Amino acid sequence: MEHRVLPTGYFFILLILIVGVHFTMPAARVIPPPYNWAGIILILFGLVMNVWADNLFKKKMTTVRPYQEPTSLVTHGPFRLSRHPMYLGMAAILSGTSVVSRSLISLVFPVIFVVLMQKIFIPSEESVLESIFGNKYIYYKKKVRRWI
Repeated sequence: MEHRVLPTGYFFILLILIVGVHFTMPAARVIPPPYNWAGIILILFGLVMNVWADNLFKKKMTTVRPYQEPTSLVTHGPFRLSRHPMYLGMAAILSGTSVVSRSLISLVFPVIFVVLMQKIFIPSEESVLESIFGNKYIYYKKKVRRWI
């Protein structure tokens, strides 16, 4: 069995780095209370996107794992807003955590997450979806943006 790092692995590493910056770089805490609590909105948005998308995948009995072939094309719910709502949700959680921790410096970590998803996962996922679902996916791709 081949072991590969999943998007959630990158997500958790970057989340730990955000928390690490918070505790090791107090000078980086520049967002004053109560403004930093606006990050909770981003975190909640991200959680909703991930849970919603995951539940839709389970209902359609298709995989959420990027290295497995999907059996269904999900285009409703959060997939009307984004072709990759789980990645969007994870980026929102990372951004919200950075804001709650009051650190502008740690906002580099959600950017790193987006770049990693763009380079490592999204091209191959979209290629697989296009090869499996053909014109149906091509039409969906034209209709819905990759992120937002």
